[in-house]
Amino acid sequence: MPKVCDALLVSAPASGQGKTTVTAALAAWHRSQGRRVRVFKTGPDFLDPMVLQRASGHPVYQLDLWMGGEAHCRALLHAAALEADVILVEGVMGLFDGTPSSADLAQALGLPVLAVIDGSAMAQTFGAVAHGLSTYRPGLQFAGVLANRVGSDSHAQMLQDSLPAGLRWFGAMPRSASFALPERHLGLVQADEVAQLDERIARAAQAIGPSVGGMASPVRFEAVAAEPLPPLLQGVRIAVARDAAFSFLYAANLDTLRALGAELVFFSPLMDTALPDVHSLYLPGGYPELHLGTLYANQAMRVAVHIHHVQNKPIVAECGGMLALLDTLAAHDGIAVPMWGVLPGTAALQQRFVNLGMHAAQLPEGRLRGHSFHHARMDSALPAVAFTEPQRARSHAEPVYRSRRLHASFMHLYFPSNPSAVAQLFAPS
Repeated sequence: MPKVCDALLVSAPASGQGKTTVTAALAAWHRSQGRRVRVFKTGPDFLDPMVLQRASGHPVYQLDLWMGGEAHCRALLHAAALEADVILVEGVMGLFDGTPSSADLAQALGLPVLAVIDGSAMAQTFGAVAHGLSTYRPGLQFAGVLANRVGSDSHAQMLQDSLPAGLRWFGAMPRSASFALPERHLGLVQADEVAQLDERIARAAQAIGPSVGGMASPVRFEAVAAEPLPPLLQGVRIAVARDAAFSFLYAANLDTLRALGAELVFFSPLMDTALPDVHSLYLPGGYPELHLGTLYANQAMRVAVHIHHVQNKPIVAECGGMLALLDTLAAHDGIAVPMWGVLPGTAALQQRFVNLGMHAAQLPEGRLRGHSFHHARMDSALPAVAFTEPQRARSHAEPVYRSRRLHASFMHLYFPSNPSAVAQLFAPS
């Protein structure tokens, strides 16, 4: 059955305009008013969703027309609409940036767009930017604009007065260091690392909630027919690394493993001295380079991972999870620290991006989609069994390594893109 639910997609003319702060503030405001809120993030992002989860109180799922497909996105939104009063979707980069873009997603799924525009260095040009965003693509449902980093009430009034007739004003977020969210690498610092994060979100919510909170538009979300996944991992126990060093986990990936019948057991490679009693091991990405000393000192965990590998048990290691398996890893200081030594090779963090973008991978188990983004440069004498296929010209193919039942690559796999292939990666021999 279709379900009608208030919804907004929060976008901007560019990155760095304050989309995450505004989306988190709106989520927190609705939640404080007793409304049930579900939040999504456009594109393959791990860091913004951590903040949005703190604001909404629920896991944040990714919506990507290429990585997951339109039917998958529709199914996620319909499921959320069944239990929510408000759905918020944070866009990625600028509204029309990328293929597919936030505008593509909004138009395909019927989501009204709220544009957040940094007005800190603008006057009447604010109206021109807003006019361009609202008229650039015919057929896009444009809800209105919100000014961010505004200096005063008179500044906000000037920005509002610059808007063309008929373009809705959603209010202004004042410029304040108390709202700021620090950044690292490709995005925000992880939520647990931000000092007084809940207080920052609450202050932002109070700043815009009273004027913006009631402006979401009703959207009709259609049900999507889908066959349940076969229990290909019934009875399989999978240890999933989850702590400050390994935190890049898609909620949809975990759902897929559970839907396949697997039992998930979470553990911390930083704190635990043994692996749980499991058949398979999942080492997701994260920031192992920030915890080199702790990882090196935990020799018991190093031995446990070695034993798991030697016993020919499955390991799926993505990006940071793969880096922890190497012989050595160097952070930005260039000092190489011994790691777990399961995968021959070394890596070092670079000052600039090494790779970024959507990737597909034709594996022996089947074709999977996902993405790559990292600052690490890696060297290994182990021959690659395959290479990923970047979807944009400025990305390059990533090697895929196999050793016994180990699958390792910089590519973050999106499990819903091929659950059957994923089941084969994790299934015991």
